Amino acid sequence: MKLVRHVGRLAAAALLGGLFLCGAGAQEIQNKAGGGATEIQKAPSITQDQLNAADRQGDNWLHTAGGYAQQRYYPGTQINTGNVKKLRPAFMFQTEVKESMETAPIVADGIMYFTTSYNHVYAIDAATGQEFWHYKHKMGPITTFCCGPNNKGVAIEGGKLFMGTLDAKLVALDAKTGKLLWETEIADPEKGYSETMAPTVVDGKVLIGTNGGEYGIRGFVKAFNSADGKLLWTFYTIPEKGHEGVWAQNDATGRNMKRDIAAEKAQFASGGGNFYQTLGGGVWMNPAVDLKSRTIFFMVGNPSPDLYGAERPGDNLYTDSMVAVDLDSGAYKWHYQYIAHDVWDLDAVSPAILLDVKDENGKMVPAVMHAGKTGHVYVHDRATGKLIRFSEAMIPQENMWSLPTAQGARMLPGANGGVEWSPMAYSPKTRLAYALNLHQPMTYHVETSKYPGGKLWLGGAFKVIEGEKQWGRLAAVNVDTGKIAWKFDTEQPLIGGALATAGDLVFYGEGNGLFRALDARNGKLLWQFNCGAGANAQPVSYTVKGKQYVAMGCGGNTQLDFKRGNTMVAFTLD
Repeated sequence: MKLVRHVGRLAAAALLGGLFLCGAGAQEIQNKAGGGATEIQKAPSITQDQLNAADRQGDNWLHTAGGYAQQRYYPGTQINTGNVKKLRPAFMFQTEVKESMETAPIVADGIMYFTTSYNHVYAIDAATGQEFWHYKHKMGPITTFCCGPNNKGVAIEGGKLFMGTLDAKLVALDAKTGKLLWETEIADPEKGYSETMAPTVVDGKVLIGTNGGEYGIRGFVKAFNSADGKLLWTFYTIPEKGHEGVWAQNDATGRNMKRDIAAEKAQFASGGGNFYQTLGGGVWMNPAVDLKSRTIFFMVGNPSPDLYGAERPGDNLYTDSMVAVDLDSGAYKWHYQYIAHDVWDLDAVSPAILLDVKDENGKMVPAVMHAGKTGHVYVHDRATGKLIRFSEAMIPQENMWSLPTAQGARMLPGANGGVEWSPMAYSPKTRLAYALNLHQPMTYHVETSKYPGGKLWLGGAFKVIEGEKQWGRLAAVNVDTGKIAWKFDTEQPLIGGALATAGDLVFYGEGNGLFRALDARNGKLLWQFNCGAGANAQPVSYTVKGKQYVAMGCGGNTQLDFKRGNTMVAFTLD
């Protein structure tokens, strides 16, 4: 095992739910050949054909989710159920940022690129952990974010890397040197916009959404030209007209949400429906891309304010929805809303996944699925958005849908899940989807709240219930039936990503530092390693010179306050 240290000092701290104030500070790169680092001799130059076929090969991991279908499935079998117990650390690379880590590394031609909180990017040797370069983004004077200073990774195209930043910028870096090539503003951070999601690059377009649903923003997905950062199109997740929707009474599973529709219609009529600019609808995770139909599919988060629905009568389209738009123009195709007029912060966060499933008649059809904070996996017809099925509840549900009160109303799941932003993995070999769930009982407290101008806007609070046990569950769901095939319970709530492999393994991490491998067929625990800090990032796998590796970031998590660290760990067989 190689221990690679890069020691430094974090100059500023995050304020959860507030502002991160950062001085001008040093930007750019530390490229220290002769100071412990070496230069990249031959930089990757990743073609569109390689990006298209990324999930059908085992050498590289070119997308944060493995491929445009976002199945987080690795086709290699060198590490498998028979030998995973021999897995050992190949290296442990320590960054200078000891803070929440949610990144999914990408690996191109033996080079690993990954991010940390506060928008640092590292380029290291994917087999040894040797550092090539380290980029630090020069943060603007005001950065607003709700759930930690996280970053979920970079995208690659040609010889460029792309990253969204906490101060709502999109930057392009030279993959060989880490040099800043261009920078463009995505949105105004003073209005509550920020970026923690990883971009997706396809056919010269850099696709990225926005955070800020807790700050009264108007959500969107934008496409920028990868060559120069020029804006190509924008799709707003809050339409200017029609955001009131159809005044739905029931959720996606058919349960009544206890809305007072008559009162909402009266409020809407008196307010004129002109609150669309502050209605929220952030997009937290990558879109899935169907190259054949030229369609992208993404999930839209909660409305603003989170709990006080009187400020926003109507269904609040397209919040809490899956949305499909045209890749080339951004034109709307369809949407499906899981929860209309959400006042529980049970937004759609975990990313969409493309796959083929059996429909109600047993015919295999192209589909797209999503795991919700409700604890259900939802499977849709990819062409129309029709809901084919939803899974059994993966975690307890209680008092659905009790409305928030001033004193506090209890309802399960709590506002963090079910499935939070945590991306599922899907194995076409087992036909199971693997979802990381958390059980965190909460009460919902509502209060009158007017738009505060780019500041935190919850309209109340959701509070964890002291003394009630919190725990996690990795659930394996049969995508053709919606039945839970098996479940593996954990002592702590689960947040982070899952990885499935053709070696019949599922990898995931826990807040107590455990990085684990389960048998993908039955959920049996086969191997574990304690990283020393919360293993709450997104595991990936790749091969260098014929040897398979599995890598996981261990930096803990701000949202659930898991132990912080600063280590990227890569494992391989003896």
